[in-house]
Amino acid sequence: MTISTDDARAELVKTLFSKVREDLYPSTTMLDLIENLLTPEEEPTYVVLLQEKIRSERFPSMPLLIRLSRLVAP
Repeated sequence: MTISTDDARAELVKTLFSKVREDLYPSTTMLDLIENLLTPEEEPTYVVLLQEKIRSERFPSMPLLIRLSRLVAP
C-alpha cells in the first residue's frame, strides 16, 4: 500500500499531536517538528492543543507560553 507524501505528513502530524497530548512535558524538538510540518488548516488545532497544555498546568512553562503567543500574534 502506498500513500501520498501529503497523507504521510498529515499522519505524522496527527501522531505528534497525540504524543504532545500524552506527554507532561513535550520536547522542544517535537514541537518544532510539528510547527515545521503544519499546514494553515492544521494550525488552529495545534493552537488549541497548546492552550489545553497551558491550562492543565498550574505553572505553565514560559517557552510554551512564548511559542503559543508567536502562533496567535505573529
